[in-house]
Amino acid sequence: MAQTSLAQLFQKHQQQILEEWVKQQLGAASLRADLLKESELREQSREFLKSFVDPTQAGAEDLNAPSWKPAKEVLSSISRSRAAQGFTPSETALFVFSLKQPLFEVLKRELPAQELSHGTWRVSVLLDKLGLHTFEVFQQSREAIIGRQQEELLELSTPVVRLWDSILALPLIGTLDSVRTQVVMESLLEKIVETEGQIAIIDITGVPTVDTLVAQHLLKTVAAARLMGADCIISGIRPQIAQTIVHLGVNLGDVTTKATLADA
Repeated sequence: MAQTSLAQLFQKHQQQILEEWVKQQLGAASLRADLLKESELREQSREFLKSFVDPTQAGAEDLNAPSWKPAKEVLSSISRSRAAQGFTPSETALFVFSLKQPLFEVLKRELPAQELSHGTWRVSVLLDKLGLHTFEVFQQSREAIIGRQQEELLELSTPVVRLWDSILALPLIGTLDSVRTQVVMESLLEKIVETEGQIAIIDITGVPTVDTLVAQHLLKTVAAARLMGADCIISGIRPQIAQTIVHLGVNLGDVTTKATLADA
């Protein structure tokens, strides 16, 4: 059976395929009706089905062919929007895979028995490739969203507070690593420039542990602040943390330290 013949069948029964496909998606247990309106689902399905039939008519089986670009763009747009809405990868991939049954039903009705197996296989391979494309774009979008959220959380977890004229406070909560230290340093230096701060209090009461790496990060932050003309005071050094610093042999140099933020 020629590829163009398959396309002619899909073109001829396009409206019927669309109705069956939408009906199947609406009846799926995994459909998130709270996140997606039926009208939006129908429009997405109509747009993709058209973009699927067109390159099939051209006889293209390679998804890298230019004729498949519109279909892949439609799927990419749907995947990105669903990743942002909170859909799971399986729920998103179901959009493509649920199209198999309506297409197979058309092939079963219209194709001779000796051609049915070959036609079904071609359609299945195409939809599997498109499903993988959908999954890959979804994963990339989800990773980008998570990355942005992590950056936002880092910024929220390192607030620089202006206490008095020229006096700033930077309360730290949680573990300090290289990435977070960079955010801490940038936030502090920007605030020093903005407020013309002369004293910066770095409070580590909320830092659970202090090891050599954390101590080095603190010293780098202090050194950077000094280059901007501000003196630093480290507060919140609890007894166990003080012992740890001594045992590690970390030299805080001439950095002023206080037990609590109030002392600082």
